[in-house]
Amino acid sequence: MFEIYQLGNTFSSNDEQAISLASLKNLGEKKQSKIVYSIYEVLYLLENKKAKLLSKNKEIKFKNLLSKNKDTKLNYLVFKDLKNKAYTPKTALRFGADFRVYEKGKTPGKAHAKYLVFVLPESEKIKLNNLAGKTRIAHSTKKDLLIAIVDSQEDITYYQVNWKKI
Repeated sequence: MFEIYQLGNTFSSNDEQAISLASLKNLGEKKQSKIVYSIYEVLYLLENKKAKLLSKNKEIKFKNLLSKNKDTKLNYLVFKDLKNKAYTPKTALRFGADFRVYEKGKTPGKAHAKYLVFVLPESEKIKLNNLAGKTRIAHSTKKDLLIAIVDSQEDITYYQVNWKKI
């Protein structure tokens, strides 16, 4: 078990095990001499007892980090589901999406993501113009659009939306 340090909204580690996991499992991103993580990668490592999180020399537990807000939990459920299916999900803020997802066996930095994923709770309605906007973003970035719907039992259904020119 290795240590991840939180400084503000940044999570990082320079431990040998962190560097190894980044290269073998695409968890985290190497920046200079350390590995930088998204909150979802940290949650995944905490839940799987691979790491512990420290902030100001205090340990932060999985439950406390997960309860940060409603979106964190929903997004983490989708992140974990994709990771457990051997895909590599990474955050996609610059694309205006929740995640960009690399196909099985593809490495970020060496390949392009195949999918953009938007996460929605089952109870939320999506307006047609919002769906069209998400479809345009995926199309313009040459990625397939997936809408991940999380129901009240925390089951996830993925819908692929394609751009069709007629």
